[in-house]
Amino acid sequence: MTQIIQRSLPSQSQLSGVSPILQRIYAARGVTSNDQLELQLNRLLPWQSLKGIEAAVDLLVSVVTEQKKLLVVGDFDVDGATSTALALRALTLFGAQNLDYLVPNRFDFGYGLSPELVAVAAQRQPDLIMTVDNGIASVSGVAAAQAHGIPVLVTDHHLPGDELPAAAAIVNPNQPGCEFVSKAACGCTVVFYVMLALRARLSDMGWFADQQAPNMGQLLDLVALATVADVVPLDFNNRILVEQGLRRIRAGQVQPGIQALLQVAGKSVSRVVSSDFGFALGPRINAAGRLDDMSLGIECLLTSSASLALSMAQELDEMNRSRRDIEQGMQHEAMQYVKQFEQSENLPVGLCLYQPDWHQGVIGILASRIKDKVHRPVIAFAADSAFADDKDSALPELKGSARSISGLHMRDVLDEVDKRHPGVIKKFGGHAMAAGLTLNPGGYDTFANAFNQVCATHLKAEQLQQVIESDGELSQSDFTLAMAHELKWAGPWGQAFPEPLFHGEFRLIQQRIVGERHLKLVMQPLNSQLLIDAIYFNIEPTQWPNYRDEAVIAAFQLDVNEFRGEQNVQLLIRHLEFSTP
Repeated sequence: MTQIIQRSLPSQSQLSGVSPILQRIYAARGVTSNDQLELQLNRLLPWQSLKGIEAAVDLLVSVVTEQKKLLVVGDFDVDGATSTALALRALTLFGAQNLDYLVPNRFDFGYGLSPELVAVAAQRQPDLIMTVDNGIASVSGVAAAQAHGIPVLVTDHHLPGDELPAAAAIVNPNQPGCEFVSKAACGCTVVFYVMLALRARLSDMGWFADQQAPNMGQLLDLVALATVADVVPLDFNNRILVEQGLRRIRAGQVQPGIQALLQVAGKSVSRVVSSDFGFALGPRINAAGRLDDMSLGIECLLTSSASLALSMAQELDEMNRSRRDIEQGMQHEAMQYVKQFEQSENLPVGLCLYQPDWHQGVIGILASRIKDKVHRPVIAFAADSAFADDKDSALPELKGSARSISGLHMRDVLDEVDKRHPGVIKKFGGHAMAAGLTLNPGGYDTFANAFNQVCATHLKAEQLQQVIESDGELSQSDFTLAMAHELKWAGPWGQAFPEPLFHGEFRLIQQRIVGERHLKLVMQPLNSQLLIDAIYFNIEPTQWPNYRDEAVIAAFQLDVNEFRGEQNVQLLIRHLEFSTP
């Protein structure tokens, strides 16, 4: 059963110049003064408060001034791809020429700077390895690099483990002793700050005496994309970065790769909003790392050629279509398994899912989808790719991707399971809401039981009930294009600063399935003659009965639908149920 509650509001709000509805929405997200809406670059946190950043600059200066060889080691998601692209673009702007990058193929090496990846990196003979969006857990990888005589600069944002790598420098706002206030910075933001500090050092050295120092603002579209796509909380600092990135894209100051990705997604550059990063661009870039090699996504973000960017964006789009097909099949299998538990009313508190033929690159999306459906912490597993072609292998290593719900810190749970059952987990790492892990051969059943037990000790029954937070009800006069536009452009919206969501009772007038999985509706607010179009995306065709003239309760976003040049108000349905008689 899903419960809809209205967001709590502070007792006082000093906001002015915005509509009463928007005042209410902002206040519920902690914005109670106009000062908190001033998302200007001069209000960004200073780079000087990042621990280790001066040591990082010491290492990077010679990459620019002496043309020492730098190898950037990235990650196979959007944050890793944008971090890699930003580092290489910024250093090129500063004058560096001896640059290279390496991204571990998830199927061959797994995540991060592993000793196996270091062996490959060493063949390229870099003077310095710089990790981006990874490295804080790479204790053995950094040690392997040192054994090869290669210093390592770690830039990361993930939570550290009990032991830090013995790197030449570490920049991570979440490392012990770091005073940088925004602990929600993504990996690309950390790289952006390192490059700001490097530019300042080079300026002090007179490196840009014959030219103007490069404007780092031209790279903010990459930072904005990473921040939203990596689903980090939009605190004040992150909202500045996203807003400034969006403004530059809308003004046409955009990387050719991002422009091309928007084009293949059918999005207008001049009207891009933060949700486009998460729903349109992010999945297409991620598709490269999920199904093949993230190098294609990085090259798309690196190229200065519009035609080449478009060609690569089209290839990424095709990959994303393939990823969706694979995911739908896996999701169907997972839900059949879940229904067995639901029928017996014995659904685990912590749910583990595994099929031998599941695709390793798609389990993260699968875990997220099932978590949203059952409102439980979920870990989806797939056989390590080394065993993928051996269907008869009884004891493969398993790769897992975990997604949590509010109130449960996923990385801490994995740590607790590891301490209770040493040797079951080979390695793990991540955040409060998402994590990754590898199980040793034969450890699945033990882990699944232990994971369920630990989750059950930390979650109360009420936390397992799906709760939708609403910004309240709308009056009939609020269902207007003007209001929909005001809400759309009032962001940027994202994690921990969600898009406005409302609820209310409606009469269901018409409904039909479109595109196989979407429910197209005509709804009428109760006690009103107003008819409003609505759409409910990605439902099971049998999920909603074909009733009409029924009273329903809906949680929805007020949106603008454009068709053949005409705009009209449309409700994006997030939850729908029959009204209680």
